[in-house]
Amino acid sequence: MKDYIRRFFIAGIMALCVSLLFLGGKHSKAAEPKISELTEHWVWPADGVITDTYGTRSGQHKGIDIAGDSGSPVYAADAGIVSRSYYSQTYGNVIFIKHSNQTETVYAHLNKRLSAEGDKVSLGQKIGLMGSTGDSSGVHLHFEIHAQAWTADKINAVDPSVAFGMGEVGQAVNAAARTENAREVSARPYNFNSGQITNDSGETYHIVKTGETLWTIAAHYNLQPVDIAGLNNINPDHILTGQKLMIKPGKFSEYTVKQGDTLTSIAKIHDTTAEAIKELNNSNSDVIKIGQILIIQKIE
Repeated sequence: MKDYIRRFFIAGIMALCVSLLFLGGKHSKAAEPKISELTEHWVWPADGVITDTYGTRSGQHKGIDIAGDSGSPVYAADAGIVSRSYYSQTYGNVIFIKHSNQTETVYAHLNKRLSAEGDKVSLGQKIGLMGSTGDSSGVHLHFEIHAQAWTADKINAVDPSVAFGMGEVGQAVNAAARTENAREVSARPYNFNSGQITNDSGETYHIVKTGETLWTIAAHYNLQPVDIAGLNNINPDHILTGQKLMIKPGKFSEYTVKQGDTLTSIAKIHDTTAEAIKELNNSNSDVIKIGQILIIQKIE
């Protein structure tokens, strides 16, 4: 009888210990700070427009893409130590930064790396230049956040929109105001219309302001950067503050055909159709010649 009581008592103690361990583990996990709390002071790593978000491509895209001008600065989202800086076949020129809150950030497809492994970097410090190296289809920064260390399977990856408070395709982000954190920049209204001009002929222009890129301007007008570049015959990677850009032609315009132009590409940037252009120019052919002047829209 005593042996039975002793066994029952031991079993009860063991059950109590297991319960305490289980409850203690749950309590520790619940006490861990959230990513949004760990990153509330972070800044955007680049100027540009969001072109892809976390979880796309059948769940394989584990970061956010910010498209901008080639060679534009890329900044450290937070202070930390560069854990890796090298060239990868997929990431291209890439920099990894380990932060004091145990997160690790990744900055990929850089045109140039300005920080080496082991470097200490400060919040908002320029660490590289935006580019399109590695497995990339265009100039952009691919940015990742990992709750712990980066791993090849990216099991620790988290959605950057949780840290930055936004993350929709087409949204402009601004790293220029690095005295403000990313969420303050995200929440601040931006008045593109203050740079918009429409004349009596119906032509719309935009005056470039400090901090703007062709990507942010194009996104506002629901265009592609190449559309505006083609309309203004400029390099899409280089615009200047104060520059006057045509956004939409007026009721009548002429266009001089350049190398690489097609009727379809010309029609797209003028918000018309190839058939309409042929009709205005009394042509039945899709063939155009460099230097040829085309009437694009009819005076009403």
